[in-house]
Amino acid sequence: MREFIVEADGGSRGNPGPAGYGAVVVDAATGQTLAEAAEYIGIATNNVAEYRGLLAGLRAARELDPTATVHVRMDSKLVIEQMSGRWKIKHPDMKPLAFEAARILPATQVTYEWIPREQNKHADRLANEAMDAGKRGEQWSAAASTAELEAADARTAPAAVTDAAAAAAVTEEIAVTAAEPEPSGPPTDAAAKAAADVRAARTVATPSSGWAPADMGAPATFVLLRHGETPLTPQKRFSGSGGTDPSLSDIGREQAERVGAALARRGTIQAIVASPLARTRETAGIVAARLGLDVTVDDGLRETDFGAWEGLTFGEVRERYPDDLTAWLADPEARPTGDGESFAATATRIAATRDKLIAAYTGRTVLLVSHVTPIKTFVRLALGAPPESLFRMELSAASLSAVAYYADGNASVRLFNDTSHLRA
Repeated sequence: MREFIVEADGGSRGNPGPAGYGAVVVDAATGQTLAEAAEYIGIATNNVAEYRGLLAGLRAARELDPTATVHVRMDSKLVIEQMSGRWKIKHPDMKPLAFEAARILPATQVTYEWIPREQNKHADRLANEAMDAGKRGEQWSAAASTAELEAADARTAPAAVTDAAAAAAVTEEIAVTAAEPEPSGPPTDAAAKAAADVRAARTVATPSSGWAPADMGAPATFVLLRHGETPLTPQKRFSGSGGTDPSLSDIGREQAERVGAALARRGTIQAIVASPLARTRETAGIVAARLGLDVTVDDGLRETDFGAWEGLTFGEVRERYPDDLTAWLADPEARPTGDGESFAATATRIAATRDKLIAAYTGRTVLLVSHVTPIKTFVRLALGAPPESLFRMELSAASLSAVAYYADGNASVRLFNDTSHLRA
């Protein structure tokens, strides 16, 4: 069963006043945007616009996959608390909207979470685009939207925003009106082209619902994070479980911070498991602090032991141990010089670790912080690819990959070597 995140927002310039909403559907496993919706709705209140955004997001999710589980994230305390059943719905304008939202998908498929306004930038910008279009006498156009780009840019800049509407909703159902933002005006040709490029890339990267039938149940989804850079990483030196166990460099720590920020925006990680080596534990600790989770250490996720090759470059190994290197490249059973660990032994260890973690985390999304060889092995085994495929995969420091494991034993590779979160 697929899992979607719906982020929605709405606004009114006057409360009541010219109003619009925005909604976005995101794949929970990959963070890819699957659908956007926005509309100028005429004169309405903030809360009506927010509910209209929720309706649009839920309908878009249902159109993508009516069997998917949906996690709704909004910065409207009112909507989240009312839809969660914790607050009574008193205002006559809210009751039919909430009733309609509850009918779109079965209640067992939908959960709700309040988030700070700063974490709802994409939907907020869609809503403002819709209101700007209405001011020009037009309707919002997906082809001209730059909301996703602007939201991504905003996430990289520090900001301090107080969500007055959320606080006001505690005492009244019609939230306080925020100051009217400056109209953004028609998008430039460059911005429209950039947005089109993003949508084209999204279309290629977005996974389909796949072969898994609706009654298969939610998979165990492993988001595979390679640790951040160490002093050995840029030099491409063998750095396994039998070497000096280096810590992260300053660049590696910055990379881990960026990963944590990206995963916090997605809001899908429910647990973190890390290799016992210093670089993975440090990476996991930085991410866990951002997500508010604990880290479990599993020895099965450690890197391969490269024996006497630890700390050497590929060229140095070729000069010192040419016969051993040739055998290692040709045979997964071959061990690195000095009784290191073969790729075959690593695969056996990773398969056992995979099965144990699948049993422990069925239906959940778990971040596994590991190393090059284990992550490539997870992917190789999921694809049923031969051992030599390990030499044909590029896996960058602090990259993200994802594999979903279903109840019938099948696996689906959803993401590989994603480093988009590392780009400013």
